[in-house]
Amino acid sequence: MLVLTNIMNKVPFRLLRTSNHPCSYLQGRSASTTFLDPEIQVTKQINTLFSQRGFRRSGDLLYKPNCDTCNLCISCRIPINDFTPKKSHHRIIKGNSDLRVVEADNLNCDESYNLYELYINNRHKDGDMFPPSKDQFNSFLKKKTDETVFFKFFNKGKLVSVSVTDVLSDGLSAVYSFYNPFENKRSLGTYSILYQTRSAFERELSYLYLGYWVKNCRKMDYKIKFRPLQMLNGTQWITIN
Repeated sequence: MLVLTNIMNKVPFRLLRTSNHPCSYLQGRSASTTFLDPEIQVTKQINTLFSQRGFRRSGDLLYKPNCDTCNLCISCRIPINDFTPKKSHHRIIKGNSDLRVVEADNLNCDESYNLYELYINNRHKDGDMFPPSKDQFNSFLKKKTDETVFFKFFNKGKLVSVSVTDVLSDGLSAVYSFYNPFENKRSLGTYSILYQTRSAFERELSYLYLGYWVKNCRKMDYKIKFRPLQMLNGTQWITIN
């Protein structure tokens, strides 16, 4: 057991650590994870505090990689006031200008699960979320904090993309996105991030937290393409341009 003290109100948080398990990012490696006591409710204040320290939310849990022999999982975030979309980003934004976006407070519809199932079956057959199931969907994505929003993107009334996003005190946290894998020309994964940067700006928030960038992990390469980008080096956020 580890203990992290909240410097804001001196309340200790109980942290637990898993045993070693196969790494989800790099094949052939083992990993270990530290997570907040699941009995503690993930409020906006707690979510913000832990996000600033490199934690992520998955369902009911706030977690952070804590491996014995590896530190390649690096927390990253986009500083909203310094971010300017590239020409390629503007093309993606223009290419998705026909989409209608709804900000929902739940994913209680079969259409959302069907899209998730389609996405996992076609994009993540080699991942630990395959095969998809409704139980997995409910525990991983439908769980939310007191301030979680679901951005739902529609093309002519058909759901094509969903972004699960936590609202923090200092930013938005991009928890997870899934989309129609056959809409290749739209670059929906990149567009979902661009949309969330705009939403953070409109809410006058400073950051969009993207989770972990892992060197040599192809699925994480898209994060490093957003510049400037801040990376957590120990206890300090370092900006790379």
